[in-house]
Amino acid sequence: MPAISGFRIKVIGTRGRGGALRWLCPVSGLAWLSGCNTHQSALAPFGAEADALRSLLILLLIGAVLLAAGLFWLMRRAVTSAEGAITHQQGMRMVLWLGGVFPTILLGGLLVYSLPMMKPAPVGPADLRIRVDAQQFWWRTQYRTPGGPIEGANELRLPVGRTVSLELTAGDVIHSFWVPGLAGKMDMIPGRVTNLVVRAEKPGHYRGVCTEFCGLSHALMAFDVVAMPPAAFDAWLAAQARPAQTEAGAGAQLFASYGCGACHSIRGTTQAGTIGPDLTHFGSRRTLAAGILEPTTQNIARFIRHPEATKPGVRMPAFPQMREAEATAIARYLQGLK
Repeated sequence: MPAISGFRIKVIGTRGRGGALRWLCPVSGLAWLSGCNTHQSALAPFGAEADALRSLLILLLIGAVLLAAGLFWLMRRAVTSAEGAITHQQGMRMVLWLGGVFPTILLGGLLVYSLPMMKPAPVGPADLRIRVDAQQFWWRTQYRTPGGPIEGANELRLPVGRTVSLELTAGDVIHSFWVPGLAGKMDMIPGRVTNLVVRAEKPGHYRGVCTEFCGLSHALMAFDVVAMPPAAFDAWLAAQARPAQTEAGAGAQLFASYGCGACHSIRGTTQAGTIGPDLTHFGSRRTLAAGILEPTTQNIARFIRHPEATKPGVRMPAFPQMREAEATAIARYLQGLK
């Protein structure tokens, strides 16, 4: 206990000199605020479900403060009142109202307010359905359209103002889907499909993450979320349905000769692998390696040769025998897939 006692003396001494202790609350408050952002925060919602959850959080916080204030008042009254100032009957009445009636009414009101939020949102036949399949350590997306499924990877695009049903599952271990500004968390379990109904209300670029430990690169498993105006989303989805615009060059030949098509698919070519991410429109994506890197030529080439250096435990094989010039040619080829 000497260390604790010494710490307390030091703090008290600092306070007495009018030193740094008086800055403790403001500084700690700024430290908390520094962790806030608008692209990955439940306190900056862009979806209807996240907005409802924030309102519920604020209401629960107010309820907790009221309960704590009542308890503090009761404790202060008991400590400061003179002996005999409160009769037994008055004390029992205070316990009844502050310890029984008031909390029951408050908690009952909060329960009645929150129960409707547990009801699943309705999904109509015309609403968009997107299947999201979590892998180690990336995300497969599949947009269900009347013309057939359109596959992508590590990016989720949503039309603003439209109801979207996300069909969540996993291909290997348990993952967890969470876009803080869109809706609550949802586990993704192999062999089981769970529906999460969402509606984006504000356009912008956001971020989602996996929140269930799934392996060595669990913390390196993110994805972009792009909320778009409906017309822009329809145009983007139509462009994604088309085959890749490719040119037969050195990069395409190297991609095929190294057997990359055994795992990756590029629609419009003979590359039709389904193990890894679909690369048909890779050049239009905003990030590389599931939200970890910028898709620059250098980053792509380095990831092709040594993916495990960026994402430990990744299942993509390394190509240390590949020359740097060859990896650069493949990277430029992939960047041209719009």
